[in-house]
Amino acid sequence: MASIAYNLYPTLLNLFDRYQKGYIGQQDFLNRINRVPVQQTDAQARGSSFEEAVIKGVNEDAFDSEILEKVRALLPRPMMKTQVYCEHQLDNVLLYGYVDVIGKTLAVDIKTTTSYQEGRFAHSHQNFYLPALRSKGIRTLRYVITDFQDVYQENYDQTIDFSVQEIQIKLFCDFLKEHRDEITDRKIFGR
Repeated sequence: MASIAYNLYPTLLNLFDRYQKGYIGQQDFLNRINRVPVQQTDAQARGSSFEEAVIKGVNEDAFDSEILEKVRALLPRPMMKTQVYCEHQLDNVLLYGYVDVIGKTLAVDIKTTTSYQEGRFAHSHQNFYLPALRSKGIRTLRYVITDFQDVYQENYDQTIDFSVQEIQIKLFCDFLKEHRDEITDRKIFGR
């Protein structure tokens, strides 16, 4: 196995996708790579609070009980563990992160959004949690998504095609090489 040259996490790779599409500028993207502190948005805070309400029952009264029940019905039973660390090596890249919940064969990541489009997570870099969790018996990764009006799910299994994500990772590594002098968070460059 190749030695690790890059440590990458899905949120950063998904931000690269937004950068490529012109939704965020280069300096903002470099700031995110460098972990320059940014104030949490109301939407991010609500998403974190919702996840806590679903999994731990904290501050449940802030959310629609029917939505909470629908989300909980899509979680694995029994829930074996929450906030499970995952890592998967792809060539010289270590992909790492945390999945919200795992059961015996199902992993779930809870998402909140203002607007949901079917298939939204088909090319998410969090899908690499599947090969990372294979040794734990996980066969399916389910995204449980709410716009706080309804609940949606997307299921992916171990046969998922990663070709789009792999191309994007290569392009991101090229970006990192090109902007190496502007990157102050050296952890991104290997162990």
